[in-house]
Amino acid sequence: MPGPEEVKEIIEKHLASFPKRKKEVEIGFFGGNFTGISIEEQKRYLSVAVEYLREGKVQGIRLSTRPDYINEQVIKLLKTYKVTTVELGAQSMVDEVLQESSRGHTVSDTIKASEMIKKARIRLGLQMMIGLPGDKPEYNLQTASAFVELEADDARIYPTLVIKGTGLEKLHDEGKYVSLGMEEAIQRSADVFKVLEAGGVKVIKMGLHPAEGFLSGDELVAGPFHEAFRELVMTEIWAEEFAPLMKRSDHKKLEINVSTGQFNFAIGYAAKNKKALLELYDTVVFYRDESLKNREYHAHYH
Repeated sequence: MPGPEEVKEIIEKHLASFPKRKKEVEIGFFGGNFTGISIEEQKRYLSVAVEYLREGKVQGIRLSTRPDYINEQVIKLLKTYKVTTVELGAQSMVDEVLQESSRGHTVSDTIKASEMIKKARIRLGLQMMIGLPGDKPEYNLQTASAFVELEADDARIYPTLVIKGTGLEKLHDEGKYVSLGMEEAIQRSADVFKVLEAGGVKVIKMGLHPAEGFLSGDELVAGPFHEAFRELVMTEIWAEEFAPLMKRSDHKKLEINVSTGQFNFAIGYAAKNKKALLELYDTVVFYRDESLKNREYHAHYH
């Protein structure tokens, strides 16, 4: 764990590397349960971060913690140091799943903590894991709906991975836990994404980043890990959008206009969606269209 001085160095180094144009920069305390460390330590870290906020060098302070590590004293501290977003490792909104996964917190802990955070006017982020022990597709949708009800601002979706030296590895080795296959993980994530999106919750991450340490070398025992997991999920969502175009037709050429931000997702990871359409049309051309939003698209046949 870096000390407060080292934190300062890390912040300075990153701030110096950003281009000068207008940008939204946050300081994030991740990789553990921030509000689980001593109050004195929290103060030391936050007092470093809040200076950058006061000087206008950063626009926010974000941290992650467990739902059962939030109480009135913690909230008061976070407000004092102007923390803008708190992310909770909710993982599931089904007690049975939390129990089987030995999470050590309950659904009511997540509800209580979320309500405290919202009441304090701090942005709420909720993290969910799909494919935990005892999990089912309908439980994932139940969790996503609960996130919407709790008025989460952000969400992260992580497929469960089996990591060396964990209790889950033991269950996996004993045949008591089977991880999700890649296709199922993609489909479940796509279904969850759509529920969150429709409820106004911004999905800021899907899948673990390889730089998150333990995925180097042989740390990963099993599970649907892919460096471009978000892209795979968005490819699947676009494939569903393109279902009306996936029919035999007399047209030879297909031109599709999509929004700039969704351009690569529409074509698909490794051009998967484009290749599927090329089974039906001689030529398929995608165009970026600034006037289109999110997943709107216009198809033109020739």
